[in-house]
Amino acid sequence: MTETSPVRRRRGRGAKERILEAATELFTAQGVNATGMDQLTTVAGVSKRTLYTHFTGKEDLVHAYLRQFEDVGLPPETAAAPTGSGAAAGPPAAADPGGPDPREQLLAVFDRKPRDTAGPIRGCPFLNAAVEVPDPEHPVHRLAAAYKSEFARRLAGLARRAGACDPDELGEQLALLYDGAAVRSTALNSDRPAAHARSVAALLIDAAIDGKG
Repeated sequence: MTETSPVRRRRGRGAKERILEAATELFTAQGVNATGMDQLTTVAGVSKRTLYTHFTGKEDLVHAYLRQFEDVGLPPETAAAPTGSGAAAGPPAAADPGGPDPREQLLAVFDRKPRDTAGPIRGCPFLNAAVEVPDPEHPVHRLAAAYKSEFARRLAGLARRAGACDPDELGEQLALLYDGAAVRSTALNSDRPAAHARSVAALLIDAAIDGKG
């Protein structure tokens, strides 16, 4: 893979901010494994000594890069479901008529914002990191896996508020659909898979709410 041309960061910004900005640009454009520390220091306009002052190594930097996207990409959190032996005995929780429509919140997960760059679609940074660091025990892979588990859990919370008959199952189905669309969008360099995934998601959600799923 051809590396992008280095563009030095302005020195007026803090060194740590410039390093993280450079890492975000390079990891997104060419991947984690293809990005070397020499290139990172060149693009950030810092010395290696400065880089290692702020980050213990590349793994630490990859963690910081991924954590930027945690809250931005996750579905909205919902109130925790009641726990205990009788938690699953009652009917699904109904949506709060005074709050956001949970069905629309589920579908909004598949709405892709217009791209602000002409570059190729890079998909989900957590999926990309998991593929590049395949060892399931590696801290980077574990961070990506934890994010994906939380993603499905939050979808299940919204599904529960929407009245799905099996919210956990629907959450996993929608998470799978979302990840599949992200991978296909990357492969085809197209936003269309997200639109198709949204249509399928609407069918899954409505079937689950009607008790047919």
